Amino acid sequence: MSETFSLGRIAGIRVGVNASVLVIVLIIAGGLAFGRFPLVLPGRGAAAYAAAGVAAAVAFLASLLAHELAHALVARRNGVEVEGITLWLLGGVARLRGGARTPGAEFRIAGVGPLTSLVLGVLFAAGAVLVRLAGADGLPVAVLDYLAGINVVLAVFNLVPAAPLDGGRLLRALLWRLRGDAWSSAVTAARAGRVFGFALIALGFLQLVTGRGLGGLWLVLVGLFLVNAATAEEQHAQVSGRLGGLTVGAVMSGPVLVADPDLTVERFLHEVALVQRFSTYPLVEPSGALVGLVTLNRLRSVPPAARATTRLRDVACPRAEIPVARPGEPLTELLPRMAGCSDGRAVVLDGSRVVGVVSPSDVARTLQLADLAAFDRYPSAGGGADVARVPDTGRP
Repeated sequence: MSETFSLGRIAGIRVGVNASVLVIVLIIAGGLAFGRFPLVLPGRGAAAYAAAGVAAAVAFLASLLAHELAHALVARRNGVEVEGITLWLLGGVARLRGGARTPGAEFRIAGVGPLTSLVLGVLFAAGAVLVRLAGADGLPVAVLDYLAGINVVLAVFNLVPAAPLDGGRLLRALLWRLRGDAWSSAVTAARAGRVFGFALIALGFLQLVTGRGLGGLWLVLVGLFLVNAATAEEQHAQVSGRLGGLTVGAVMSGPVLVADPDLTVERFLHEVALVQRFSTYPLVEPSGALVGLVTLNRLRSVPPAARATTRLRDVACPRAEIPVARPGEPLTELLPRMAGCSDGRAVVLDGSRVVGVVSPSDVARTLQLADLAAFDRYPSAGGGADVARVPDTGRP
């Protein structure tokens, strides 16, 4: 679901499109232009059918965007940072950094999406009625009828109580309110999602063997997506439940070995990386400000012939894309942000000063200690392979 190209920003929220969205546009436009519209309104030209099909497909994508934008705006109002929205083959996704802090916020964020689709369905239906009352008919009304129906279907489907659908989030919010435990509620909702996904796969195969073709294949595809997404959500919820109550400062490794962003890759490799045992290096200006992050994986991407002229800042993960946390922040709020160009690392800041790094190995070690119920005996489990005490180099 990565972004192929950007559509800009709406209300300050980045909106992008994955190339796979062209598949759904072609399926919808083709199905309407060569199937539904000629059946309900025979006698029109091929160009008219094609134009109506494309218009309906584009309007449907706009409806999906409105659905996801509603999620994003309500999430932002409830204190959840929004990374952006991406439209793709199976719809859209609002990428949120972290989760809701209360069951009520979870309910509002999840519920506004289906509500938006339902409202759009009513508005499109009302538009079709008004156009008919005005004496018009034909393809414009057929497009409005289709958009009304598909938005209502989208709202109903998303209300199925199975994660990662919006209904699964509503189920989690309800169970969270009743149980007082966000993570066990998330596990239950994710397992419901997996069951629903397998049911869709079975129904899709049944349609395939009975000769219904594309409809069955589509159900199998949606079911596989739900199973995979629900499984990932369950794993995340189980890990987060085991790490609940821990702060970033209790898990991070520190102090860190920082590097000069203007150092060449060749000099850095010979003087630092090849003689140290670390894999992560925050780049810090002489003023102490964090400006980037390099890992051994990023250094390997520099061709040998270019290492003498390439600076570390040229290949670093830029400051704006580095997951940053404070020592007192709950670890479970940081985990969803540990992705992207930082190779799963996060930098811990005290004010503007770099005080530590959280890496996948730090999280894995913490999980092992959690399994041993040994946190009381090991209150400071830092010191992984990504950090070291900074030698006295005469600079901050």
